[in-house]
Amino acid sequence: MPEPSAGPSGGDTAPTPGPVGGAAPEQSPAPALRDVLLTKGYLGLLLISALVGAPVSLAAFWFVGLEHELQHWIWESLPEALGHDRAPWWWPLPALLLAGLLLAPIVTRLPGRGGHVPVDGLGGPPAPPKAVPGVVLAALACLPLGAVLGPEAPLMAMGGGLALLAVRPARRAARPQLVPVLGAAGSTAAISTIFGSPLVAAVMMIEAAGLGGPRLLLLIMPCLLASGVGALVFTGFGHWTGLSIGALSLPSVPHSGVPDPGDFLWGLPVAVAVTVVCVAGQTLGRRVKVFTTGGPEHAGEPWSARRTAVRTVVCAVAVGACITAYALLTGRSPQEAALSGQATLGTLAADPAAWPVSALLALTLCKAAAWGIALGSLRGGPIFPAVLIGAAVGLACGPLPGFGTAPGLAVGLAAASTTVTRLPVTSTVLATALLGAESTELMPLLLVTTVTAFVAGELVRGAGARRAHRAAAARARLG
Repeated sequence: MPEPSAGPSGGDTAPTPGPVGGAAPEQSPAPALRDVLLTKGYLGLLLISALVGAPVSLAAFWFVGLEHELQHWIWESLPEALGHDRAPWWWPLPALLLAGLLLAPIVTRLPGRGGHVPVDGLGGPPAPPKAVPGVVLAALACLPLGAVLGPEAPLMAMGGGLALLAVRPARRAARPQLVPVLGAAGSTAAISTIFGSPLVAAVMMIEAAGLGGPRLLLLIMPCLLASGVGALVFTGFGHWTGLSIGALSLPSVPHSGVPDPGDFLWGLPVAVAVTVVCVAGQTLGRRVKVFTTGGPEHAGEPWSARRTAVRTVVCAVAVGACITAYALLTGRSPQEAALSGQATLGTLAADPAAWPVSALLALTLCKAAAWGIALGSLRGGPIFPAVLIGAAVGLACGPLPGFGTAPGLAVGLAAASTTVTRLPVTSTVLATALLGAESTELMPLLLVTTVTAFVAGELVRGAGARRAHRAAAARARLG
């Protein structure tokens, strides 16, 4: 990614964050850190970051609060009102059909198409302010109705777009280096507590930027400032209103001792298994994206908005079918496989013994299939469902001799997050935040797991890319 040549004051170099999971930008000589810190422009940028943190976080708080309340009403209150003790097995089919019907006009008519397709990750340039309404509407159309996606990507897009409103369009055009830095600050403010800790969001921006030295500090300070203000707003309004934001957290986790050789001997292949499942879901997502929106191979063909709308609805119903299959196979509530997964993750970690291995395997297969389809067609974030899938695989392997539930949970959390984000440091911090006090003894296993998952993910993706290249070459020869 090219770097801008002017900083906040017009003559300094400002860092540009790269996409999450993307390649590191090329490094260029930077001026002395003190010279940049003391410039009027950079101090103004810090002030803007602190000021935008509060309104952005307030908007994010009401968004996630509304999404959580709608989710509760659709999957709990409404079934009870209709005489069911829980959502019946068929409930996901009409719910996801409605989600597809609501989403189709958003992705074909509104600016920004409701945000980027989730299989593309979390990164990219900040969403322009005019795209924010479409991002919010798309997320509210998908997430409460059962789309197997998380709120993190819409929140980041919304936060970045709202933060840019703090700077006049003319100034953004005259100083383009403000856009990525201010967008990154807005994004971290918006997701400051959705991962359970504001530190996770800040570390994510550090690692995704691919920068080092003084340039890293210049980027991360606005992000830390906005994230701290955002966390304060989330905490204060959550206490004042009593609303839940459904953050990714584990109120209770299995007790762990010091990892022994058996934990490492089983942990490494389990991490690879989690990686393979997550990469398979992402591969399915890329194929579904081509199905719904076209791809490079369709570059010369007309691709109508009507086709995209119809195929979006078809994919939404397919997600509902996967969730319904889980309910029929296990006799359990379809809500466990629907939605982003943070509620099911908390229930799973609190009482793993209540889940037979067959239910964990069905959850893995059905949710991974639904997640893969949703990645290429609906709108939301990729991380939350992947973490639940990883946890299900890890806990399903917990009964293996010499392994255990706590190491299995830790391996699943870290491996899934690493595979999806391709950010091992961020994934280690996220797993540490989720496991709480138990993470101290599990830290060596977490570190080995993230490295194993990262390497395995790159190898599996590389092998897939080589197979695709050979298949394309064969088709070209036959054609």
